[in-house]
Amino acid sequence: MRRPLSSPLALAALLLAAGPSLARSQDAETPPAGPVLQTLDAANTRYSPLDAITAENVGRLRVAWTFSTGVLRGHEGAPLVVGSVMYVHTPFPNIVTALDLDHDGRILWRYEPKQDASVLAMLCCDTVNRGLAYADGAILLHQADTTLVSLDAATGRVNWTVKNGDPARGETNTATVLPVKDKILVGISGGEFGVRCHLTAYDAKTGRRLWRAYSMGPDADMLVDPQTTTTLGKPVGRDSSLASWEGDQWKTGGGCTWGWYAYDPKLNLVYYGTGNPSTWNPAQRPGDNRWAQSIVARDPDTGRARWLYQMTPHDQWDYDGVNEMILTEGVVDGRARPLLTHFDRNGFAYTLDRATGELLAAEKFDPAVNWATRIDLDKNSNTYGRPVLDPRYAPEMAGEDETTAGICPGAIGAKNQQPAAYSPKTRLFYVPTNRICMTYEPFRVTYATGMPYVGATVGLEPPPGETRTGALLAWDGARGRTVWSIPEPFSVWSGVLATAGDVVFYGTLEGYLKAVDARTGRELYRFKTPSGIVGNVTTYTHKGRQYVAVLSGVGGWAGIGLAAGLTDPHDGAGAVGGYAALSSYTALGGQLTVFALPD
Repeated sequence: MRRPLSSPLALAALLLAAGPSLARSQDAETPPAGPVLQTLDAANTRYSPLDAITAENVGRLRVAWTFSTGVLRGHEGAPLVVGSVMYVHTPFPNIVTALDLDHDGRILWRYEPKQDASVLAMLCCDTVNRGLAYADGAILLHQADTTLVSLDAATGRVNWTVKNGDPARGETNTATVLPVKDKILVGISGGEFGVRCHLTAYDAKTGRRLWRAYSMGPDADMLVDPQTTTTLGKPVGRDSSLASWEGDQWKTGGGCTWGWYAYDPKLNLVYYGTGNPSTWNPAQRPGDNRWAQSIVARDPDTGRARWLYQMTPHDQWDYDGVNEMILTEGVVDGRARPLLTHFDRNGFAYTLDRATGELLAAEKFDPAVNWATRIDLDKNSNTYGRPVLDPRYAPEMAGEDETTAGICPGAIGAKNQQPAAYSPKTRLFYVPTNRICMTYEPFRVTYATGMPYVGATVGLEPPPGETRTGALLAWDGARGRTVWSIPEPFSVWSGVLATAGDVVFYGTLEGYLKAVDARTGRELYRFKTPSGIVGNVTTYTHKGRQYVAVLSGVGGWAGIGLAAGLTDPHDGAGAVGGYAALSSYTALGGQLTVFALPD
């Protein structure tokens, strides 16, 4: 339901110059009239060329203004700024509010969707939503109940809606969308309910479905060509997915697409990751379970897959592969290459040639990782590209109803969906991480439509001898090593922002916005917001002044115990026990805080 609160003509005037946010990367390929995204650019760098706030003056930041969203639970994602209007979203019920930056954040309109509350029982890890996108005069929202909505940015009027899934089957959404040319690309979640997941393209003007590509199943369903679609440089072959599942298991196979999406306009390829296979009990699904936990490159015009690479074949740990793909340029073996860097839940940082899918590097970014000793990078090996497992930390070796302890990282991952940033000035990646391990007990489970299909009990805990469960690290992708690291008491669940002012911003689960020197990691500023930060820091300019903005509202997987009032340590896939101390540091909230330098 739209609630207009000002003249549509007046708001239209504000949007005459609307284009991408001024926080857009200098290196972005998006044209000036292109989309405004949660990741700042389609390359997922989360780098801003704004430089009025610098390492020298960031310590003088002050709160400029605040806005209450009116909703509790986890506030992931970030506000968007288009021209002189800011668009703020909330977790369920996914309210969208347009704020007039020319008049102290006056509310211009509010969209309040009416969703069936039964969808809440189907959401895996809190009621989060990772934000809006803007393209061609429209604000795009993908609701928890999988309704994709196009709103007129000037008035809040609904242009069109389309249903992307069926919550009664466990199909839900927590992710943002990616506008590409005349299409809106949309994923889906529900792996813990045995959903067979997909990426879908809709017409941006009408909402008409154009194509859908499943993560597993027959080649025709996956939009895979056995000869021209490759993996590690070789054709995938006929029915590459079906051959890696037993019987019809692929029909409840998971491989959900609830993460982030990137786009390279020169290659005309979209990149994204797929999630864990269903169930979490590996004994019930023999084989590699392709193409769950894979990086996928697709042609957005046809949906046809160009290449795929599976990071964690036959997953035994719930290491979803949905984290962002960061697109950069680099020199490898003496020649320039288009690169894709991915910090996976499994604790390895992967670098691939994004044109061909060639695996160039894979190194541990979390020193505690023990489930695998390394990734085989020998191109002449029969196991090229596969992890070399340590059987002591493979739950399938112990068997069903047996507990395997000390697995690092835990199911929550060495890094979850919270996006990293990349600075072309320092050539470093800034990665928000989790330092957490787990116990894992698989058990047999029967599939039933709309019912949980997990099949494992998980407990989360810090690595041996450690009490802190998070860190922000600066990663040198060229050398495959950490340059500096900042330990945090809890997982860094906030998306990172890097700026041309040589400042890196991030938030903490206790609620601090922090600014550090991009080159040294030295802390330059901190401010305690009203609730834990699981949102992504962003920046923009208005009337020549640079601002920094962040949503606070504790929640997400790491904060689910506090957000939902859970007390059983095993609830939230072990997060309740792993983050029990968080309630001593923060409380529920829902607030936008905007910072600026003093006049």
